[in-house]
Amino acid sequence: MLKNIPTIISPELLKILAEMGHSDYLVIADGNFPAESIGKDSKVVRMDGHNVSEILEAILKLYPLDTYVDFPVILMEKVKGDVVETPIWDEYKKIVKKYDNRGRECFTNIDRFDFYEKAKKAYCIIATSEKALYANILLQKGVI
Repeated sequence: MLKNIPTIISPELLKILAEMGHSDYLVIADGNFPAESIGKDSKVVRMDGHNVSEILEAILKLYPLDTYVDFPVILMEKVKGDVVETPIWDEYKKIVKKYDNRGRECFTNIDRFDFYEKAKKAYCIIATSEKALYANILLQKGVI
């Protein structure tokens, strides 16, 4: 065991986070995200039984966001005409603000298919059991 590592972070995920370099992408995906098909050229870590917010919180304790880009946090935009509420985005913004003083300014939303294309280039996709819709989040790693 190690000190100060959130218990939700498995040894496998800890190794992956340590391997990642500046500007690499990490996706924390909701339960509807096609993690295995999108991530066939990436590492896919299953974290069934967990939600995105708790994983985001744990990762940001270890992982800096990129300060050399305007938006190191990317959310999947709602499909035009979809009226679903996305309160989880506010949760994400509160969590990010605890670890990055830019807070809400770190965020942008992109089209669903553009999100998929970026996710295909991710170093790792974490597949969760998150039930909230549009709960996928892409993080761009910064430097220590």
